[in-house]
Amino acid sequence: MGAPLWSAAEIAAATSAVVAGDWSTHGVSIDSRTVKPGEVYVAIKGGRLDGHDFVAAALNAGAVAAMVARRPAGLERDARLILVGDTLAGLEALGRAARARSQARVIAVTGSVGKTSTKEMLRLALARSGETYASEGNLNNTIGAPLSLSRLPPTARFAVFELGMNHAGEIAPISRLTRPHVAVITTVEAVHLEFFSSVEAIADAKAEIFEGLEPGGTAVLNRDNPYFARLSAAARAKGAGVVGFGEHESAEARLVRHVLHPGCVCISADILGEPVTYKVGAPGRHWAMNSLAALAAVKLAGGDLALAAVALAEMKPLKGRGLRRKIEAAAGAFLLIDDSYNASPVAMRAAFDALAAAEPAAGGRRIAVLGDMLELGPDARRLHAELAADIAAQPIDLVFACGPLSRALYDALPASKRGAYAADSAALAPVAARAMRPGDAVLVKGSLGSKMAAVVAALDALAAPAPKAA
Repeated sequence: MGAPLWSAAEIAAATSAVVAGDWSTHGVSIDSRTVKPGEVYVAIKGGRLDGHDFVAAALNAGAVAAMVARRPAGLERDARLILVGDTLAGLEALGRAARARSQARVIAVTGSVGKTSTKEMLRLALARSGETYASEGNLNNTIGAPLSLSRLPPTARFAVFELGMNHAGEIAPISRLTRPHVAVITTVEAVHLEFFSSVEAIADAKAEIFEGLEPGGTAVLNRDNPYFARLSAAARAKGAGVVGFGEHESAEARLVRHVLHPGCVCISADILGEPVTYKVGAPGRHWAMNSLAALAAVKLAGGDLALAAVALAEMKPLKGRGLRRKIEAAAGAFLLIDDSYNASPVAMRAAFDALAAAEPAAGGRRIAVLGDMLELGPDARRLHAELAADIAAQPIDLVFACGPLSRALYDALPASKRGAYAADSAALAPVAARAMRPGDAVLVKGSLGSKMAAVVAALDALAAPAPKAA
């Protein structure tokens, strides 16, 4: 299990709390349902639930202690409690202490799309050079970021954190908490427009990542993005160096050539003056682009670039973010591309590219099952309708769609590409499932709120049961 993450005395010092007993912990959790034996449980009060109501459950599950702002009723007299004035502030204090004691080179990643995949590429690539810690899942907000920091092992050589937002002012405080040496912005696109007056305002919100940059830090920015100059000026105003990535001839991390294959992308690049040829084990041009940012960050953080590039061949799409699997249905197998976690116009176009690169088996079709892209503001219907041209330009045979916004996309499609439309994913799921044929390659994509996981579940359910052993 390794050395303890925190001792009781260290937690007391970090949070200015009175902590009874001499004990240690290997982890920190805010979820009583998943807390592991020996972890500290932090009772966060949220909008719907109060973690204090689950302290007893967490302790019964084996939590070594619980951080609370008040003593919940019904606890054993000797229950180990860490009493603080505010548990979120206590968690932040723990994260701040973890960052202060760490000798790791820290990389923070944000962007309109590609944050989590870039973070995971960095986790994989840096691990070849030394102990690497990276935040789990998409723990990237005002609660997730300090939770991730509190879990940072003091022995880590590298640390990678994802920083997210959907409103202005959210990234600055978690950047100051994280204090990165390298800040990556994957891209700025028309995402969360419901909460911003313009894409320029989104760029300014992403630029808040520079607020916490360590002295001498570097910003890694998309040189091909229209907002590069704006972001670059914001980074330099904070004293940061700037490295651009992309196909632009001035990019310091430059894509020289890439070749798309059904299951990967092969890349030739120049990373800060060093030529590199490598493979990313996930298909799509967007993977090639974000790998440039990852490798630039590796080199800036002091990692071994050659080893990092080799490691990226092991990168696979994440669950709900392009994960591919073969469904062995009774009628015959088909390929499912599960990209159901989130969606935006730029992410949709990248997903269409990936579907186009997929190779259906004999007689199979390329099919897109699409749900609404949310938080796009007053132009949402237009942004959906415009995707019809992108679909028409690709070898995509059939489209199924659901949701009020996707109606605009569906109606703009040529009649030959219309599969079926339904009001929501629950209604569309059985229709799409019945339409599957052997050899098909099917993409499922939509914003999380569109609940396209229901379609994925319906397609998964087509898998024939494994034969029983004799």
